[in-house]
Amino acid sequence: MDPFKHMHEWKENMDSFFGGQFWNEFEHMVKPPIPAINMYETDHEVFLYVSLPGIKDKQHVKIMVEGNSLKLTGSLFPIQQTGRLVKQEILQGEFSRSIELPFPIRKDKITASLHQGLLTMHLHRLVPNQNDRQSIDIMEADE
Repeated sequence: MDPFKHMHEWKENMDSFFGGQFWNEFEHMVKPPIPAINMYETDHEVFLYVSLPGIKDKQHVKIMVEGNSLKLTGSLFPIQQTGRLVKQEILQGEFSRSIELPFPIRKDKITASLHQGLLTMHLHRLVPNQNDRQSIDIMEADE
């Protein structure tokens, strides 16, 4: 049972009326982002903590990094239902979340570990390579 089913339908109707993704900026007020994160930064590093309740196997979550964007996808395990559902606050099922990082990061220097449903990531700032600079010759202009 999706507690947000009617909200999704209402949002889709409003999107079709207003066009595009009109309500995306308001979605966090209606539905908390899944999974929940804490992010900390220093001058050259980002520390990201992701709450993934029920996930014990790293194969159930995927991490993709591009520039200063990180995307998490996976599935939170369903809770076995016993009886009639009265209230649901623990979200479950498929998730996909894009997280904007404070700066581009190095793809070759990322560590991630999963312990008791907490994914911990350590990312490092991408420092532009000084060798990528190109000198531009200035030509004399004819008068």
